[in-house]
Amino acid sequence: MKKLISVILALVLMLGCAAAESGAMKLTAPAGAPALAVATLAAENPENYTFVAADTIGAEFAKNETDFIIAPINAGAKLFKAGKSTYRLAAVVTWGNLYIASQKADFTLESLNGAEVTLFGENTINASVVLAVLEAKGIQPAAVSYLSGAAETQAELLSNPEAIVVTADPAVTAAKIKNENVKTISVQELLKEAFGTDGYAQAGLFVRADTLAADEAGVKAFLDAVKDAADKAETDVKAMAEAAVKLEILPNAKVAEAAIPGCSIRFTAAAEAREAIEKTAAFDLSQYGGEVPADEFYYTGE
Repeated sequence: MKKLISVILALVLMLGCAAAESGAMKLTAPAGAPALAVATLAAENPENYTFVAADTIGAEFAKNETDFIIAPINAGAKLFKAGKSTYRLAAVVTWGNLYIASQKADFTLESLNGAEVTLFGENTINASVVLAVLEAKGIQPAAVSYLSGAAETQAELLSNPEAIVVTADPAVTAAKIKNENVKTISVQELLKEAFGTDGYAQAGLFVRADTLAADEAGVKAFLDAVKDAADKAETDVKAMAEAAVKLEILPNAKVAEAAIPGCSIRFTAAAEAREAIEKTAAFDLSQYGGEVPADEFYYTGE
């Protein structure tokens, strides 16, 4: 009897440890729109979440330390194909937050014809999507130049009344709050008009192979929690905004509540998102290593 009790106690302890580990999943994300998908979770347990500069997120794959990474899907796919990452895509969490913007009084899509347009992120999927949309809509700028990020194109937008730029939410919402002359055209709406797609597969939630092997039940529980958190972009914007401000992802509640709807936060499991991912990849296969991601890139929970 004592031996049986000891075995039962050991099992209870093991289960307790597994549960504890499941609740302590670590996640790293770029400090921007994609981080909104986990904002309410991170506000509750900030020690388990790390937010880094967007241009450094690729290095997290090579470190192979954190259980989950939120990153551009094409970046994760390219590294996986090259054998430089064991992280598999579990879900898409953002579906495009790009906007063409200007202070010009006569600003329309057609006004881009023959004009200079400033994009951000040269040789990125975001830039490829914008260029594909402009071509599909018959728009031919006289010149296209690039700045490093959305914050830089936002600064150009605010400082130069004649500028036409591509920037992103939440930066564009903050710009509109600062200057009522700022007008915007949604790249996502243009995508729908030109290609019939509901945005594009932008940022994804990746899970580490070692974490999957050690605790797949914990992984599935965490994915459910992230889905609930991401759903707040539609069901409880105020809660997401408060969490984003607490975590300093966004500067204040006014900007946060106004910007969240334009960030296209939607949790879609990888298996359901595959067709959309392949359509996005078709805009520029070089961003995905030359071909659409292979079957093993996707974690489907099966």
